[in-house]
Amino acid sequence: MRIIDLSSPVDAAGFEPDPVVHDVLGPKEAATHMSEEMRDHFGIDFDPAVLPEGEFLSLDRLQLTTHTGTHIDAPSHYGTRASYRDGPPRHIDEMPLDWFFRPAVVLDLSDQGTGAVGADVLERELDRIGHTLSPMDIVLLRTGADAWSGTQKYFTDFTGLDGSAVHLLLDRGVRVIGTDAFSLDAPFGDIIRRYRETGDRSVLWPAHMIGRDREYCQIERLAGLGQLPVSRGFRLACFPVRIAGAGAGWARAVALLDEDE
Repeated sequence: MRIIDLSSPVDAAGFEPDPVVHDVLGPKEAATHMSEEMRDHFGIDFDPAVLPEGEFLSLDRLQLTTHTGTHIDAPSHYGTRASYRDGPPRHIDEMPLDWFFRPAVVLDLSDQGTGAVGADVLERELDRIGHTLSPMDIVLLRTGADAWSGTQKYFTDFTGLDGSAVHLLLDRGVRVIGTDAFSLDAPFGDIIRRYRETGDRSVLWPAHMIGRDREYCQIERLAGLGQLPVSRGFRLACFPVRIAGAGAGWARAVALLDEDE
């Protein structure tokens, strides 16, 4: 089996609207830290100097949102409404794992430019690659935006979906939609411009707002979809980190292909 990584990294060196803070305790600092923690919490005195070179195990501390790097949005991210079920929308730790290990298909939107595309564009791409969607297929959108990952442009220039496109996929049984862009919706600036021009509230983040009435998940900030040698006929594994009560969770998304692909 061939494994292809489709994940973007969590990197404090790259541009983020919510900056990532990554602090590292090196092995020597960590030895002192461990000794202090053992004393303060467990009443155990231990001299770190007896360790090899006085070193213990390095420790990383991160401050970031669950929407940094490749991640999966849970239904609770979209708001408090869950008209499709009794009770509130589910958090990321409540989602069924079998949603995230499924046959996948890549739709190429890299020629579409900044803005939102509709169902007609997805229909044409499905026809071009000769694929009929099956229930629970994972649909991945290759916009090419991952080329700008780590820069400000990554957050302002990419292709998203409009409401008709999302409904098309959900109507065909898709429950997980992924994109290599910052968001499944169009960029903030494009959305606000169109709303001011038209006064049409339906252009305001439709991909996310639909999730208030139809349960599904988004994988955002994928990378490397262009590395895949095929558009279909592979499986995607993208299990979210189990963060209790969270609206999203980081994921390591990988494509699994047979050796002859």
